[in-house]
Amino acid sequence: MKVGIVDTTFARVNMGKIAIDELRRICSLPYERYTVPGIKDLPVAAKKLIEEKGCDIVIAMGMPGSKPIDKQCAHEASLGLIMAQLMTNTHIIEVFVHEDEAKDEKELLIVTENRVREHVRNAVDLLLNQRRLQKLAGT
Repeated sequence: MKVGIVDTTFARVNMGKIAIDELRRICSLPYERYTVPGIKDLPVAAKKLIEEKGCDIVIAMGMPGSKPIDKQCAHEASLGLIMAQLMTNTHIIEVFVHEDEAKDEKELLIVTENRVREHVRNAVDLLLNQRRLQKLAGT
């Protein structure tokens, strides 16, 4: 089994590095990283990781800005990720952190790090330990 990690250059935090750190911390699954410019590039990168690199799950990360156009682009990227999941019958875990979720850079880093690490654990559980997720249902 292999985990795909897709991140963007436009994020204000190196989300891919955090994901790899957490993945290495909790398991020994191999991974493939693919970095793209922005969030609307995530769907095709995720699909390529699945179809061309043999990834069994993909974690797609990005950091949309706070302006209305950024939120619209994030929505479009989300729709693309959903389409890629359906086209490949493979989970793609979306991890977006909007810049306006935090009041300053320090808080943004904390929010981002926590969200990425939690979603990496969820992705690993989807692959290796479905029962752990079942126990968390409704919590």
